[in-house]
Amino acid sequence: MSSKSTIRAATTTGDTRWAAVVTRDPEADGRFFYSVKTTGVYCRPSCASRTARPENVVFHATAAAAERAGFHPCKRCRPDQPTGVQAARVTELCRLIERAEQAPSLAALAQHAGLSPWHLHRVFKAVTGLTPRAYAAAHRAQRVKAGLRKGATVTEAIYAAGYNSSARFYEQSNAVLGMTPARYRAGGADTAIRFAVGQCTLGAILVAASARGICAILLGDDPDALVRELQDRFPRAELVGGDAGFERWVALVVGFVEQPRLGLELPLDVRGTAFQQRVWQALQKIPVGTTASYTEIAQRIGAPKSVRAVAGACAANTLAVAIPCHRVVRNDGGLSGYRWGVVRKRALLELEAQG
Repeated sequence: MSSKSTIRAATTTGDTRWAAVVTRDPEADGRFFYSVKTTGVYCRPSCASRTARPENVVFHATAAAAERAGFHPCKRCRPDQPTGVQAARVTELCRLIERAEQAPSLAALAQHAGLSPWHLHRVFKAVTGLTPRAYAAAHRAQRVKAGLRKGATVTEAIYAAGYNSSARFYEQSNAVLGMTPARYRAGGADTAIRFAVGQCTLGAILVAASARGICAILLGDDPDALVRELQDRFPRAELVGGDAGFERWVALVVGFVEQPRLGLELPLDVRGTAFQQRVWQALQKIPVGTTASYTEIAQRIGAPKSVRAVAGACAANTLAVAIPCHRVVRNDGGLSGYRWGVVRKRALLELEAQG
């Protein structure tokens, strides 16, 4: 061994992080990463690969730093993905946020998890698809909705959900509810929703939009049944037939159904629980022409034991094709249930496979 190699080896073995690498300590995962010059990859401390020679090891504070240095993530330990330990920590923090009367600060969450605020923010978003602040906001929004549906006054629902003042909530109410609190409590009364029904290779297609964006894309055989489904979803909203401008939106959606690789660049009004939104965000990341299993989606959002809940979120999706729940299949690749029928699910996948 050359003198330079000897010095590098001594530097590595003298670093307290080396002991974690040698013992494959899972508690060190996320606190640092190490790369191996001879393989060109970087790993997490718990990686089960054969321990590298210390003179070839370089430590990095983050995965991003390792990648900037030119290293690629190890395919065995997948250091660019959240670990099971990290997912468990984030799940615990989610429960903490949900129990708190006021949303905990990032610093408080980081202290509870034993991580730096920066690292906690990155891991939390990687696991849930949301920042801690966005997760807290989504949870509070659901609490407001639940209170309003149960008949609470607007003020009662706002304060019970943890908002410090009604003024602060009203500033965000349109983004949270898609309408004013009073209108939401009244079942969407006086809220205008434009809609139109068209035809595509899958049969009838209904496209509806609120002031925020597309709020429903429904598929079926009977146009009248689709309109009734929309009425059931927004029981007291004012349903307005789309004008010529809106018909162009419908044409874009139909074009996306027929040629999925064109993409769909329209604003969406996505309404769901925090968990559902995590699932739907994961679905939107599945590339056209590929599929993922319910188990894989559960793992990607950091909830590997929530496979049934993932299936439930797929079933609750009312934005067909825009949120591509048709790309989720069983572990064996078989087609399972689909809100608009397995035949349509197969047809959509075949259209996407055509390129």
